[in-house]
Amino acid sequence: MKKAIYCLVVPAIIWASGCATAPERDEGKAVLNAEVKQAIAEFKAKDPGIERFFRDSEGYAVLPKVGKGAFIIGGAWGQGEVYKKGQLVGYTSLSQATIGASLGGESFREIIFFRTNADLEVFMTGEFTFSAQATAVALDAGAAAKADYRDGMAIFIIADKGLMIDASIGGQKFKYLPK
Repeated sequence: MKKAIYCLVVPAIIWASGCATAPERDEGKAVLNAEVKQAIAEFKAKDPGIERFFRDSEGYAVLPKVGKGAFIIGGAWGQGEVYKKGQLVGYTSLSQATIGASLGGESFREIIFFRTNADLEVFMTGEFTFSAQATAVALDAGAAAKADYRDGMAIFIIADKGLMIDASIGGQKFKYLPK
């Protein structure tokens, strides 16, 4: 059984890590930038209290579209942009592999705020991983007012569409590419 799990999980991780961190063409970068701006506007519209994180954080990563699917073994992938003091400094990609009682598919948006320059620099080392214990706040009106940084980061998500039953373990892995 263990061997079968490894045979399924390892290829999923290799596949997800092989996806591009940044769009290759200028047109793709322009589309991603427009999606990031739209995602930021939607986060702010859903909860204006999130503005304090944009104002007070050293930087942030915005992933406007993350797709996730699973049938016992799951995976997720998305691309985004990284900002320092409101200026675009690079691109990021997220890949995730999970195992457990999971079924379905969904898409969501994610923003990760970094409290200090040191926190942002750790992310920008190129290979950054969230453990299974990383906690994201599902953004709704008033949620940002109660949220705070944990280990130098504050993570917010907005679910877009889909249905997923998920009781799995896994983590998110990020790659960073300077602009």
